[in-house]
Amino acid sequence: MKYRLVVVAPTANEVIQYAGGLVFDRGMAGWDVTVLVQDDPSARALQILGAHTVDFDQGFQWRGYGFHPQAVVTAGSLYERDDRVREGVQQILGDGETEVTLFGDSLPSGLDKQIGTVRHRLSVAARAFKAQALAAASLPTETAGVAEMFRCSKTRSWCGLSDLVPA
Repeated sequence: MKYRLVVVAPTANEVIQYAGGLVFDRGMAGWDVTVLVQDDPSARALQILGAHTVDFDQGFQWRGYGFHPQAVVTAGSLYERDDRVREGVQQILGDGETEVTLFGDSLPSGLDKQIGTVRHRLSVAARAFKAQALAAASLPTETAGVAEMFRCSKTRSWCGLSDLVPA
């Protein structure tokens, strides 16, 4: 049985920029990584990172069919504007069994007591693959730094997942 990571974002470029290293590193660690994006679910750059991509709306049909990820990563901006994402994150946070991680520039209101800042230090391979994915997406490759910053639920990530550490 594999661990499952689901990444939910409005664009493939946001996934690559903010969470590309985490996507790659978790995939290389044996996780099943699925990305749901609104713009281009067949984006070549996401394939470079090793992610399986699914159409955004189609991905939400998995709920209730035995598909239970151990971790969910979503764009904070999407949490604020999409009811399905917000309701799903709130349900997951209420259960307390799934790691919930948000990326982007702002923390959605109402989550400050449930979410803390963490960082993921990219492996050398993740930096190289993220740089290739950024180039494939026509994004600046110098943004493939050594770490990615997230806001993460105070559940699993603080209980032993070593790739996300409090920042």
